[in-house]
Amino acid sequence: MRSLDIHEDPTFIPEAAAELTKDKSEAESTSDIIKQLIDSRPDSASDGFSFKGIKDYLDCYWSGKLTPSQVAKNIIAVLEDCDKSTPPLRAIVQWDREQIMLMAEASTARYSNKCTLSYLDGIPVCLKEEFKVVPYHHRVGTEYLGTEPETEDATVAKKLREAGAIIIGVSNMHELGTGTTGCNPNRYHKIPRNPYKPNHYTGGSSSGSAAAVAAGLCPVAIGTDGGGSVRIPASFCGVVGLKGTFGRISSHGSLPLSYSTVSVGPICTSVADAAIVYSILAEPDPLYPYGLKQPKATLLDMCAPDLKGLKVGVDWTFFKACDAEVLSICEKAVEYLQSLGASVVEVFLPEMEEVRVAHGICILSEMRDFLQPDFNKHFHQMNLETRISLALACQFTALDYITANRQRTRSMGFLREIFTTVNCILTPAAASTAPRIHDSDLLAGCSDILLTVRAMRFMQLGNFTGIPGLVVPVGYSAAGLPISLQVMTKWWDEAMLLRIGLKLEQFRHQTKKPSIYYDILA
Repeated sequence: MRSLDIHEDPTFIPEAAAELTKDKSEAESTSDIIKQLIDSRPDSASDGFSFKGIKDYLDCYWSGKLTPSQVAKNIIAVLEDCDKSTPPLRAIVQWDREQIMLMAEASTARYSNKCTLSYLDGIPVCLKEEFKVVPYHHRVGTEYLGTEPETEDATVAKKLREAGAIIIGVSNMHELGTGTTGCNPNRYHKIPRNPYKPNHYTGGSSSGSAAAVAAGLCPVAIGTDGGGSVRIPASFCGVVGLKGTFGRISSHGSLPLSYSTVSVGPICTSVADAAIVYSILAEPDPLYPYGLKQPKATLLDMCAPDLKGLKVGVDWTFFKACDAEVLSICEKAVEYLQSLGASVVEVFLPEMEEVRVAHGICILSEMRDFLQPDFNKHFHQMNLETRISLALACQFTALDYITANRQRTRSMGFLREIFTTVNCILTPAAASTAPRIHDSDLLAGCSDILLTVRAMRFMQLGNFTGIPGLVVPVGYSAAGLPISLQVMTKWWDEAMLLRIGLKLEQFRHQTKKPSIYYDILA
């Protein structure tokens, strides 16, 4: 980057203006589409395994088969059990029986009085420990933060409560969100296990959120994504992960580790569930400075019968920079979208190496700036890997940071051009499947820069430029580890992302059951 001469003015925040579009929302309101999604979703497969999603919970509540209170009791029993197992799952790191039961009993009363608050009423959810959630400690994956119980909710936690969801606790995370494995050996957290193969990583930094959803503890979890931190763990754990457009969902009440790269999003068992959660969380927040001028979040055309007329862009050279197993399955998934009427258009994503480096400079510089007091005061309480990352970050200069943000202006410009010719860009989610946990990692943690680069390869463009991304499971490796495809669209066009994702999800005929799985509704 230091040898480049970039003339564009820097863009320090990737906020994109909304396009003026004709409002078709009268024809197709979001609530109608959600109803359609819930009505059209097949009941859980009787012949094979399928994850229990929002619809399965609602069916139990509406039919009277189970109440939210009974579900809550099942969850409490599972939370007690899953950390006694060998190895412990470590998905949820703080929970409170009384809190869970209070929310569940209130929801049970609303169902019996037929006055539910939303489609999330009575649905179990967890939030990454990066968010403030009353009454838990806001530790953000550390030993030293959050010494007192939290007294105010982050905006997303508040919205979930207002929707009637049952918050089952806060989920594990990579310390301070500084890595992509989920490896966090400190005493409050330990390493969360991948439900598909417990001796493999979940991915990070929203590690516990993905593990909780894949293990069946809850169908919905909320994470943050500054360098793939929602999409990498969702991909490694075989579930759906959505990173909204920068500013689309408020991150007020989460630790502001990197203000220009982080977006908030749900991890769910299905694309339909991600759409439901997105529709509830996505709106401007007066307490959050970004996304105040965002267009209304819609789910326009999400239930269209096919993908006719859509152009999906693939930069094949970039696409192929992954393991052979990943490539083989992801190529077939692209062909499947073609069979539904989409046309595949070859595109060129310029300057991806510059994007990789510039994103690294931005996220690490911003984290180092925010964490400077912690680095000085709590250095010896940090994991070794966190110390390395923050020490590395102080090697960047103000000039490096400005050059990186000049690159952001260029990259956003390239994408504007590309999105005039295609509706979306497709890539594999990660270049490889979930890496193995080594015995030494349990004690000292791990720092593997090549692993991080491979996990983040297809993620950084979205964080750097602010465009939304969705990862959808499309198959498994020979070892039985999940493989996913990523869809990215232009700013604010999550509806297109979800429309394509809904079809993409049907490509994988069979869902393998994770080796750690709890059926809360059984």
